[in-house]
Amino acid sequence: MRRVNPHRRFKRFIKDVSAHTPFTKMVVALIVLWLLFSASIYLVERNIEGSAINSYGDALYWGVAAFSTAGIADTPISSIAQLVGGIWIVIGSVLFFGTIVATVTTYFMRPMQRPHKKIIDTIEYNLEQLDDLTIDELDLLKETVDTLIAHVEHLKEKQSTG
Repeated sequence: MRRVNPHRRFKRFIKDVSAHTPFTKMVVALIVLWLLFSASIYLVERNIEGSAINSYGDALYWGVAAFSTAGIADTPISSIAQLVGGIWIVIGSVLFFGTIVATVTTYFMRPMQRPHKKIIDTIEYNLEQLDDLTIDELDLLKETVDTLIAHVEHLKEKQSTG
């Protein structure tokens, strides 16, 4: 029987995550905010003597270092830059860690929210594992698929008459 390519499964996983979780939108928002806050820090700090942020590249590095909570970011010198930096650290951290939590939660809650998807996933998994199934498991799979087909035909008939 056919074997599922692990790369195909990974691609399906990535597609599923990007389509059904907030991950993609949140990463885009995080990147846009990172670019904006880094530009703000650069504009405020660029003409201040003794500042470690002398280029937009330095500001981009500062933006990553600041919200990563590693404590490796240079402290901005001006009060305005410190305020902007503090806001970035809070917003960036919340957005970054919130994205991870929301994505994991959404991904694992989906099967409970969409039982038909779980049924389809189970059937696909069993079809992928067909060579390894016992006769009893094959009979159960056939019975499940037959029941599913009968149910779908009943729903179609109900919709066409209703």
